[in-house]
Amino acid sequence: MPSPARDSRSNDDLIRANRGFYESLWADAHLMEPQRFNTWPLVRELVATAPRRLEVAPGLRPRLPLEDTCFIDLSHAALRQLRQRGANAAHGMIGALPCASASFDLVCALDILEHVADDEGALRELARVAAPGATVLLSVPLHQHAWTAFDEFVGHCRRYEPDRIMTLLAQHGFTIEQSAVYGMQPKSSRLLELGQWFLVHRRQRAMWWYNRVFMPLGVRFQKPLQWRDGMGDTEGVDELLLRCRFSPSD
Repeated sequence: MPSPARDSRSNDDLIRANRGFYESLWADAHLMEPQRFNTWPLVRELVATAPRRLEVAPGLRPRLPLEDTCFIDLSHAALRQLRQRGANAAHGMIGALPCASASFDLVCALDILEHVADDEGALRELARVAAPGATVLLSVPLHQHAWTAFDEFVGHCRRYEPDRIMTLLAQHGFTIEQSAVYGMQPKSSRLLELGQWFLVHRRQRAMWWYNRVFMPLGVRFQKPLQWRDGMGDTEGVDELLLRCRFSPSD
C-alpha cells in the first residue's frame, strides 16, 4: 500500500531531511548543462524574451542558462559548482527568496514544491518575485496513491492530486497554459530500491555509476516533451511539467 501523505512533518524536519540528502548528493555529483535536458527547446524559446530570470533549487541540474540567470539553492555544495562555472548563485530557500518583488520575467522551480511543508508560502514567494505576465515553469509529482519509498527517501512530503494543484496555482495568480509528462525516475521499483540501498551502504560506488552511467544514459534517452493545452489527461501520469502565466489579481 502507498504511504500516507507526509504533510505532518514539520518544516524544520523537511529542511533537515532535504539538506542532508542533497548536500551529500551534490557534493559528489557533476554539474550537468541545461542544454542536455529535454526542457531546453522550450527554455531556449523563452529566454529570447525573458532577460530577467530566476531558477529556484536547481541543484546541479539547472534548466535555465548559466549565464544571466539568478540561481537560489539551499545546498552549499551545489552553489560552489554553479559559481565555479560563472553563475550568479545565492543561498536561500523558496519560502524566503532573497530577491526583489516583481523582478523576473521567467521563473523556474522544478522538483521543489513537493519538498516543502508550506507549499502555499512557496507559491506566494514565487508570485511575489514574478513580474506581471511572467512565465513560470513548475513540476509536480501526481497522485498520492502513487507514493513510493523513493518519495520518502528523497524528502518529498506529498504528491498532488490534479484538482488540488490547479486550485493552489489559481489562488496565487498562476494559470496553466500548457503541460507535459515529465520526469526521469526509473519505472522499475526494484531498480529504485537497489539504487537507494547502494546510496546508503555503498555510496562511493553508487555515485560513480550515477555520474558516469545512469545520469548520462537517462539524459541521452529522454523523450521530447509533448505539450498539451492546460493540465491535460493525468490518468497514469506520475509527474507533470507545467508552463504557467502569472497574472496578479491586484
